[in-house]
Amino acid sequence: MTFPTAFRRLLAGCILLATACASFAQTAATFPNKPMRIIVPFAAGTTTDQAARYIGQKISDQYKQPVIVENKAGANGFIALQYLLSLPADGYSITIGTNTTHAANTALFKKVPYDPVADFVPLSGVTIGGVVLVVAPSTPANNVQELLALAKKKKMTFGAGNSSSRAGGEVLRELAGIDLLHVPYKALPAALTDLMGGQIDMVFGDAPAVMPLVRGGKLKALGVSTKERMPGYGEIPTIAEQGVAGYETNGWLAAFAPKGTPPDVADKLSKMIFDIMRTQDAAAHFGANAWKPIPSTRDELATFQKAEIARWARLVKNAGIEPE
Repeated sequence: MTFPTAFRRLLAGCILLATACASFAQTAATFPNKPMRIIVPFAAGTTTDQAARYIGQKISDQYKQPVIVENKAGANGFIALQYLLSLPADGYSITIGTNTTHAANTALFKKVPYDPVADFVPLSGVTIGGVVLVVAPSTPANNVQELLALAKKKKMTFGAGNSSSRAGGEVLRELAGIDLLHVPYKALPAALTDLMGGQIDMVFGDAPAVMPLVRGGKLKALGVSTKERMPGYGEIPTIAEQGVAGYETNGWLAAFAPKGTPPDVADKLSKMIFDIMRTQDAAAHFGANAWKPIPSTRDELATFQKAEIARWARLVKNAGIEPE
């Protein structure tokens, strides 16, 4: 029996479609079956790096596949994300993005070499928390009001290695009416090193990165950026309660894959990270430095990210920051 040409073409198309669907299902079912990579936009030792290594180890433990963490620091995350987008979108390379890379950059820079929404697939929220205002132990100020008094006598500098650390200084400058000079760094650890060396006057740093230095006596904490005092660090008052009314800034981390990642694989990645971040172990691990896990669905992260892009646009405008 001879089938018409049109029917043969339709049949061939149906076979190809069925084969593709079966391939997707098989890919998701067997994923991951080779080493994975987590691309980190900031240097080793940063909060983002610590979270990536935690998640990577948990994935490796469960799925018996190595997870390699690659630090590609520099240019506010531009280098890392351009690198990620050059890799195959097969789910084996993802990133732990931040409020810097996936929200604030669009407001801080006139031109960003990627679209934080269109170029990425949201997977899950990771963690959220505040920053801590720290100074060198030799600084003659033991609280925010004493620091502001110093800043009104002379121009002071603050180092920043990400958007939350920069926002910390810019918002204080705007609300307190002081003259602060922003000194940019590729990553927060470099800013902290210069702070300890006396090259800059203050840093607003993520709690997981700065509190070990505070506990070790290498830095002095003057205030926290959150609305209420941080759990575990109740002895450190908020910046707002020390006379800077309305002061509040936060940082967050979330997992993203490059656009083109197969939907079933993205769903599996999302569940993997969601399940890791919802555990008591994650709550204890991140809570030790006053950050809170924020596991989410893909849709919830997408909604949160769009709201954060809008929030950072308002923050940058209100703080009088000129996009670079």
